[in-house]
Amino acid sequence: MNQDLRELYQEVIIDHGRHPRNFKKLEDHSHSQEGYNPLCGDRLMLYLKVEKNRVIDAAFEGVGCAISMASASLMTSQIKGKTLEEIQQLFQAFHCLVTTPEPPASIQDCLGKLTVLGGVRDFPTRIKCATLAWHTMNAGLDSKIHEQAVSTESSTDLSEESSTGEGKEQPVER
Repeated sequence: MNQDLRELYQEVIIDHGRHPRNFKKLEDHSHSQEGYNPLCGDRLMLYLKVEKNRVIDAAFEGVGCAISMASASLMTSQIKGKTLEEIQQLFQAFHCLVTTPEPPASIQDCLGKLTVLGGVRDFPTRIKCATLAWHTMNAGLDSKIHEQAVSTESSTDLSEESSTGEGKEQPVER
């Protein structure tokens, strides 16, 4: 990637990180899910309004690094108006973008601005920052999963993280 393009991508990430789009509580949401990255401290609450298998609106609240906030901002903008099937295809394409050493060029076509986050593949610890919002969205769309926060550490059960209560997630009002 040439230096000018890398700088442009960095500017987009910084802009969305500092001034995230769709950063609000969506009062009339039909789905919500909390997500947490214990390695970095990123935490977000994702709100989705779904009607007839289509995301009508999406928003989030939370705190985190520039990459996690930019990813949530770009993701919520990108999924509005999409069907649940289209969103799953976006998830797969995004996951490929950030985890595959040389993703196919066709991935960039379907991801639009989300391609700016492709550089995280070179920094394995940052991949979880970039994918937190996406995994949170998947869990939020699965009506069976709402009892606890989604963690980027899939083997960690946040409700049993410590017997002292440290790291425990509190139930989220739905």
